[in-house]
Amino acid sequence: MSYLNISEKKIEPIVNELNLLLADYHVYYQKLRGFHWNILGKNFFDLHNKFEELYNDAKVKIDELAERILTLRYHPISNYAEYLQLSTIKETSSLKSDVEMVEAILKDHGDLLKQMGRVMHAAEEANDEGTLDMVGAYIGQLEKMSWMLDAFRKDTQDQLKISDKEMAS
Repeated sequence: MSYLNISEKKIEPIVNELNLLLADYHVYYQKLRGFHWNILGKNFFDLHNKFEELYNDAKVKIDELAERILTLRYHPISNYAEYLQLSTIKETSSLKSDVEMVEAILKDHGDLLKQMGRVMHAAEEANDEGTLDMVGAYIGQLEKMSWMLDAFRKDTQDQLKISDKEMAS
């Protein structure tokens, strides 16, 4: 891959991990759509809007991941049967409570972050700065969204940890 300055033999492991992340994002995207359509209860307005924000973000990332694979001169996987077979994220019923939906999304975030770590490892091995930059940004965004969704699940009386230094003052 002369114009990318990446060894050809190191590209395929990156592409394999990117395709797995692409599969994960497709299943995650569809799950978010189902939750968006089926949310009920007192948190309807907040979560209906949040799920739409999340699936729109996932849709953008799906396109960026596929285009990164193409940039590396490979074809991205592009059929749902393969996505379902490869994804670590599994389909689930959309008929859940608001809290169960948020918990399912947080579990999926954990799976996405694990796969992003695998992509990062493969990209580091190949000195693939483009993939590192793209997926590194995804990690920061997903961690922040996970923190916010986790805060949604908390009771107002729950407390965060206090550092030893802060306790001493």
